[in-house]
Amino acid sequence: MAAAVTPGAGLARLATIYREGTLGRRPVVPADFAELERRARRVSSRKAWAYVAGGAGEGRTMRRNRAAFDRWAIMPRMAAGAVERDLSVQLLGTRHTTPVLLAPVGAAALMGRDSDVAIARAAAATGTAYVFSNQGCNPMEECAAAMGDTPRWVQLYWSTDERLVDSLIQRAEAIGAGALVVTLDTTVLGWRPQDLNLGSLPFSRGLGIAQYTSDPRFRQIVTERLAAPQPGKAPVRVTPGAVRALLAMARNHPGPFWRNLRSPVPRASVETFLDIYSNPGLNWEHLATLRDRTRLPIVLKGILHPDDAGRALELGVDAIVVSNHGGRQVDNAVAALDALVAVRERVGAQPTVLFDSGIRTGADVFTALALGADAVLLGRPHLYGFALAGRRGVEDVIRNVIAELDLTMALTGAPSIAAITRDLLRRDSWQSAPHG
Repeated sequence: MAAAVTPGAGLARLATIYREGTLGRRPVVPADFAELERRARRVSSRKAWAYVAGGAGEGRTMRRNRAAFDRWAIMPRMAAGAVERDLSVQLLGTRHTTPVLLAPVGAAALMGRDSDVAIARAAAATGTAYVFSNQGCNPMEECAAAMGDTPRWVQLYWSTDERLVDSLIQRAEAIGAGALVVTLDTTVLGWRPQDLNLGSLPFSRGLGIAQYTSDPRFRQIVTERLAAPQPGKAPVRVTPGAVRALLAMARNHPGPFWRNLRSPVPRASVETFLDIYSNPGLNWEHLATLRDRTRLPIVLKGILHPDDAGRALELGVDAIVVSNHGGRQVDNAVAALDALVAVRERVGAQPTVLFDSGIRTGADVFTALALGADAVLLGRPHLYGFALAGRRGVEDVIRNVIAELDLTMALTGAPSIAAITRDLLRRDSWQSAPHG
């Protein structure tokens, strides 16, 4: 197994890449995000790229997420003697080797088979915590088995079926999850033109519903639906597209392909998932029941408004994630980084606040930490690494991001994560000044 990320990760990463370079070998996974994105796009199908890289509406929230980082500049301090850096952080009672976790990304198998297990193995190899997606392509039990003792959290989308909610929570407890991450901002799907223009939704082909087809309560619901009379149900029109969809459902459903192809269960599972996976009526009263339903630390993801952050903490949750879902849900929404500043000012220094949406580099991680995040979630970049080189590609992306964070700390005089404070940033007046 490859070594986990350790102190001195930056210099070690530089040495590895440059040593390989002297032998004529260049990295498969680029060191800069722009080239990483370009190469990942070249190897991805149109439908995969639309889903993974696309955003809501005109893409203004995605652009705003990145513009928010550009409004802040790092102010290095000299002669600090930061020979060794401690990148570890304490989160919800567990010591993490770095402040970077892998974000949950649904339908990741669009980029390659057994995506979630491969990502889990990469996370374990680098000692990085991984938040299993509720819309994953491998059951959480398989991903947990691939991670050993490496921390894993589990994402929860609140279903309209409360018994299914409880079943998913119980499974998260059984696999030793370190936290339950309840995603608040996807009670309905956002308007995503890239997918809409292709008429493409991976879940409608049975991709990204493995947490459900592996769940006993979900399978019970499917069985009951198949047994119930369905008067007036329109027959499926036999078209080439419908045949391809049925083939995909059979391929993505657990069990032998030919058995699935003759069975009504794969199609019924897809229809059931689309009907019940998320609850449009999710409210604070639902969330208030969590303390009685699980012993796991509770994390609420998708917080942007400071008042929502305050209300979440009043409920007694253990942490929040400031996030706009990577710009995938609401077009023209506030930048997540701007929201982070407002949320931290509202809740004070003590509560655990994580951040995602827009993190691309180690310098981005540094900026988010300086603005009040205790840790960050890394989303699209690790999936782009997977598209390029599978598990090894995910490892390379993680190591590159951590290496840049470590080097940035060394060059700014920050010996620990706690030393990355707001006074190491400045509002970047260059962004608004005339140039010529």
